[in-house]
Amino acid sequence: MTNRDNPEIIFITDPAESLTHPFFNKQIVFTGALSTMTRSEAAKQVKVCGGSLQGAVTQQTDFVILGDKRRGISTKQRKAEHLINQGHDIQLIIEDDFLWLISMKEDIQK
Repeated sequence: MTNRDNPEIIFITDPAESLTHPFFNKQIVFTGALSTMTRSEAAKQVKVCGGSLQGAVTQQTDFVILGDKRRGISTKQRKAEHLINQGHDIQLIIEDDFLWLISMKEDIQK
């Protein structure tokens, strides 16, 4: 249901309806080293949010997380960009945005 005064505001009509995290049931790939945590720690955070890790970018990949410590464009990023150009729905996310997204898990679980 939308607010008539502001169509961008959406109200959830059923309070029992649970919100899911953007990573829930999504395939996630990391490329480049993260500056704030190890890849293992990041993988745990993804799993807490309901996501799964992939080692390589495929047509089933949903998100590619670009670590801050990467040097140039990685093979994984090139593959993701190639698949995006073919029409696949893959999102490239920088590390800061990844950190913001995983911080959402507390808000969604409340």
